[in-house]
Amino acid sequence: MERMNVLICGGTGCTSSKSDLIEKEFNRVLEEMGLDKEVKVVKTGCFGLCQKGPIIAIHPDRVFYCQVKVEDVSEIVNEHIYKGRRVERLEMHDIDEETKEKVFSMDKIRFYAKQKRVALKNCGVINPEDINEYIARDGYMALGKVLTEMTPQEVVDEIKKSGLRGRGGGGFLTGLKWQFAAQEESDQKYVICNADEGDPGAFMDRSILEGDPHSVIEAMAIAGYAIGANYGYIYIRAEYPIAVERLNIAIKQARELGLLGKNIFSTDFSFDLELRLGAGAFVCGEETALIASIEGKRGMPMPKPPFPAHKGVWGKPTIINNVETLANVAQIINNGADWFKSMGTEKSSGTKVFALGGKVVNTGLVEVPMGTTLREVIYEIGGGCPNNKRFKAVQTGGPSGGCLTEDDLDSPIDFDTLVAKGSMMGSGGMIVMDEDNCMVDIARFYMDFIVDESCGKCTPCRVGTKRLLEMLTDICEGRGTMELIDEMEQLCYTIKSTALCGLGQTAPNPVLSTLRFFRDEYEAHVKDKRCPAHVCKALLSYSIDPDKCKKCSLCSKKCPTGAISGIAGKEVFKIDTSKCIKCGACREACHFGAVEMR
Repeated sequence: MERMNVLICGGTGCTSSKSDLIEKEFNRVLEEMGLDKEVKVVKTGCFGLCQKGPIIAIHPDRVFYCQVKVEDVSEIVNEHIYKGRRVERLEMHDIDEETKEKVFSMDKIRFYAKQKRVALKNCGVINPEDINEYIARDGYMALGKVLTEMTPQEVVDEIKKSGLRGRGGGGFLTGLKWQFAAQEESDQKYVICNADEGDPGAFMDRSILEGDPHSVIEAMAIAGYAIGANYGYIYIRAEYPIAVERLNIAIKQARELGLLGKNIFSTDFSFDLELRLGAGAFVCGEETALIASIEGKRGMPMPKPPFPAHKGVWGKPTIINNVETLANVAQIINNGADWFKSMGTEKSSGTKVFALGGKVVNTGLVEVPMGTTLREVIYEIGGGCPNNKRFKAVQTGGPSGGCLTEDDLDSPIDFDTLVAKGSMMGSGGMIVMDEDNCMVDIARFYMDFIVDESCGKCTPCRVGTKRLLEMLTDICEGRGTMELIDEMEQLCYTIKSTALCGLGQTAPNPVLSTLRFFRDEYEAHVKDKRCPAHVCKALLSYSIDPDKCKKCSLCSKKCPTGAISGIAGKEVFKIDTSKCIKCGACREACHFGAVEMR
């Protein structure tokens, strides 16, 4: 029996920062010191605090080391594991606001203190490649319960009673979707897990699959029993190699233990599933496009109705739930619908996982009860904007969502509140922006993404979004007019009302929300030919103040295009605007504030 566990984050973020090499080094040093029988090294899923990775947690001491490097391993083993002395320089801590003393407890660190981990329950806690560790945390208990103690309708009723809403976009009631499929008469039905997570900056589903793949597999089997399906597909993008590998391992292990396949738990129920890899098309996150891709067709949306619950993959009744939605199912069965409803709000029960990113101190995965305010997430958990910059906006819902401002910071996070304010929950991306972000450029960024990802099937999305991008580009490059702004706004409403699928219908949201809250920035670009945030290069110009220039030539040496001329020590330097590419290298190089940006 090991006396200590070293948990190493094996998520994509920390793996890219060499956590796999850190794991090997721990095993090497422990073996060299004869401690390998006493200490177990475990590669887990994401701890959530991606900003501080690679992350190491040591239990039972509950010590949390961050930004660990391979060369730190010997010190951790010698000092902490062997001598019992913590390595404070690597230890994650906060400052107590009252005592001003360091706080090291993982439960009291602000990033974790307000979180409630349900969907992320096992992430960073178990080895996702060992089914026995999942079983030790009540894994597959819910599947056993529904197969031996509950009828299919009782399972559907429990999910309906819980108020669980889809975590992938619109927030449709999960139990109601299951009910529709259960009522269909068919010789074959299917369950699909939508793991095609395509929003820029979103990585919630990926992290759940990397850290707790069995939670999704178990939930799919429960859903299959509830609606009368015996087969399922996990549709996951091929850009998630770690998640794909761990899912394959988990499926194999579940089959070996009889938790997938024929006569599960010695009952008449049989269920199996397979992976289908997507090629990274954002539109395949839309359920009818996803179904087409599974069937081997080009991923393009179809008009609805019929809805998948009536006619889905291969023309059979199908339910489609995203990863996070399914990660809640087993816990609802185990703990009861009332337990789940005790968290969150009346119409948005449970918790929600967000990928908190952008201009915020603590980027990473955050899971909070529905109804938590934006201020709590951004400031108390996220630590606010770095370098004391002023908060400007937060984009929720990715390209389909919209921007919320400082006036919305005390608004509760739930499905209906966000929609009422012109945004949406989406899959859970939350991108924070500060005073240095240009909101016109932000709208252009999202529209550029949409244009690139549009399937091209319907004219409003194929042509309309491209025209919106052209308009935004004109404004950013100084060619905009006030009439163009009005025309652009009208085009947004036309696209919303005529596009075929959800991607096209929500594509104008970033433009409309930035127009609503930051119209003054649009007008500054148009009327004054000025970008208030100094982001749009076409509207910038650089010059050298002759009274401040020290004739040192630092700016000239840094200029990549030779646009700055002058003789060191003799002449004031000047910028040739015809050669200047507006990179800002000269301004960064000048120590005397002589280079001015207008």
